[in-house]
Amino acid sequence: MNQYSLADVMTDKGNFTVPKLSESNMGFGVLGVFLGLLLEVSTHGPHGVPRTSWRHQDLDLMEFSEPGIFNYSTLLLSEERDALYVGAREAIFELSKKNVSVRNKKVQWPVTEKSMNMCTLKGKSKERECLNYIRVLQAVDDTRLYVCGTHAFQPQCDYLYFGNFSLHGKPEDGRGKCSFDPSQSFTTVMADGVLYSGTAYNFLGSEPIISRYSPTESLLRTEYSTSWLNEPSFVFADVIREGENGADGEDDKIYFFFTEVSVEYEFFGKLFIPRVARVCKGDLGGQRTLQKKWTSFLKAKLVCSMPELNFVFNVVHDVFILKGTDRKNTVIYGVFTSQWGNVGLSAVCAYEIKDVEDVFSKGKYMQKATVEQSHTKWVRYNGITPTPRPGACINNQMRLQNMNNSLHLPDKTLQFVKDHPLLEDPILPIHNRPRLITKDVNYTQIVVERVQALDKITYDVIFTGTDKGVLHKSVLVEDEVHIVEEIQLLKNAEPIKNLLLSSETQCLYAGSDLGVVQSPTAFCGRYSSCVDCILARDPYCAWHPKTATCVNIFDTASQTLRGLIQSMKGDANMCPSVPVLFRKDYRHVAVKLGSSAELPCLVHSNLAQVMWKSNDSVLTEASRFHLIAENGLLIYSVAPEDQGYYECWSVEWSPAAGRNFSRLLAGYTLTLDLLPRPPHQAGHVVTTTLGGHDAATTGAAEASSPVATSSSLSSSGGSTPSALPSSFPHSSSPSSTKPHNAEAREAEVRLLPPLLKDQAWGVHAQEAFLLFCLALGKL
Repeated sequence: MNQYSLADVMTDKGNFTVPKLSESNMGFGVLGVFLGLLLEVSTHGPHGVPRTSWRHQDLDLMEFSEPGIFNYSTLLLSEERDALYVGAREAIFELSKKNVSVRNKKVQWPVTEKSMNMCTLKGKSKERECLNYIRVLQAVDDTRLYVCGTHAFQPQCDYLYFGNFSLHGKPEDGRGKCSFDPSQSFTTVMADGVLYSGTAYNFLGSEPIISRYSPTESLLRTEYSTSWLNEPSFVFADVIREGENGADGEDDKIYFFFTEVSVEYEFFGKLFIPRVARVCKGDLGGQRTLQKKWTSFLKAKLVCSMPELNFVFNVVHDVFILKGTDRKNTVIYGVFTSQWGNVGLSAVCAYEIKDVEDVFSKGKYMQKATVEQSHTKWVRYNGITPTPRPGACINNQMRLQNMNNSLHLPDKTLQFVKDHPLLEDPILPIHNRPRLITKDVNYTQIVVERVQALDKITYDVIFTGTDKGVLHKSVLVEDEVHIVEEIQLLKNAEPIKNLLLSSETQCLYAGSDLGVVQSPTAFCGRYSSCVDCILARDPYCAWHPKTATCVNIFDTASQTLRGLIQSMKGDANMCPSVPVLFRKDYRHVAVKLGSSAELPCLVHSNLAQVMWKSNDSVLTEASRFHLIAENGLLIYSVAPEDQGYYECWSVEWSPAAGRNFSRLLAGYTLTLDLLPRPPHQAGHVVTTTLGGHDAATTGAAEASSPVATSSSLSSSGGSTPSALPSSFPHSSSPSSTKPHNAEAREAEVRLLPPLLKDQAWGVHAQEAFLLFCLALGKL
């Protein structure tokens, strides 16, 4: 059954399965249904919320950039040389892997005046396009890199030597290895000194190509046909080794991931399809058919969808292959969106390598056919498949038949591959659904790391970069994804164009148009309490009871790991008790009759709900009580009956633990100030600052106590509280994203001037707000 077709009914005709297409006059009806589906998905579709948000200015991140140089988008990490190599516009850098702000070496590679003039004559911009954008950085051996640049729309490649960090000076033609256009998507991978590329082969970008370049062999490439590649947008390529213990003796394989225009489905516009293509590393091309062309090229569609809503994410932006010690544990992660960007959803889907290989080794082929005298369509091929299987890599069985390489394959098999490069069977994600779905976020990059927590279980930690410079960190716990945190990685809201991870330094490296940023994989030290540390459910972090700090378990001596507290289920009951906060220790606030008071409450979890209590009764938003931004409480026109105790509680649901965790964040004693005071000018605001270590307002008040008036940590079952919305626009307001240190935990109690006497009683919420603004002099 067709996963992407708009028609649900399929009919059989001979050896073909033909999609039954909608009538042309039904186009608007189909479009209307489709737009309705988009609205349903964007409104009611599931999406994850990061628990914690960190601002760029609150973090100690290491950054690198140089004046006048842009587009730091090509990165290569060398663990052996402790270096990060950066390809930018007309420059290549070697940075310290431990601190990217330290530049070790630099070489410039500008465009010649002749090349720039030729580029401008072709209508390209001298200031932006007719420059040399470094797009390829690949290690050839221990002594040199292979580097390629766009070179004013005349791509060139050269060798860069590590020793003196200089170019060889004998540039090679870069066509088929590097893109002409600096804005055009492409990908490369180096395997055993051989470069594999997915790019465009001509100036216009109209001839896509997947090629192999070797100094000792001629160029091997794809057939120039829309059947093979149809306006592809390449995103990633990597080699998966077969291993020495392979029973069938198959070759290593190179996988290319891209989005292209569909040839097999009809739509009212261009319909994009995410694909994975595979070639064999030892492919030599055909003897007569497919000379100097791939004989092993096959492609299949990747499915990333919400089955319950019949919605498909049909554009892949990046892929990361997580390789385990055992090849069978290899998992392919990809980030997807819909080509209709107004949906505002991004998804992460994961695929097991076995499912991918099964489609390429057993899947049915598709072929062109003319149906009912109409134009050509792609349909399933149900005829007899030649032997050996077309597109298969050379294995032991073929060698027994004297087919030791692709030059020995029969022409019948090669002709079939040439005409049938597309497989019908889709590659479905694990559990047939995305691992993660986020709303109002566009993911651009992904890297994944396997981390063993203190429970000896290995977890997949997913790092995803966005088009706004934000990094999401998520962890997969029992097939459910929890978004631990979001970090404003880049100073400006610009796309993250490259993302690398080093397990050795426990750091992430992000490249953008304006520079390179280095970030640790965890911010454990920023969690100031045991409850926050545990509810974060970060496999890198654990609570150290003796030092009362949240620590990174990979920076902790092994002998002290036994005493650490960590719960990937978020069970904060494991935390030790802390001193009880009594009401006599609450912050005393005295206000004049008829004045308005603001009681602050700082909450650092986006998943927590805030509950205010007054004299043990839960407050609701009445005419004189209003929950202001960032969870503070504003009391309009304080009356005698408003005196008493006010408490701000955080209630956070832990799905894995199956319970709520509550804790007192701030406590106040509100009284009327009956003593005469000097008169204040209209609109004057009196501010009292509470110290960050004041027991009445610190989040450390988490002691376990049965007394409701004390600051306590309690857990209870029950329904899940609705999560507070999380996004950087929300959390970037000044009151919500103060640094998590002593100064940041300072709070303010604002005593506002009294309202007019005849306005002090029985005002409605809307009137109270207007009067509040009037008192501040805003109206």
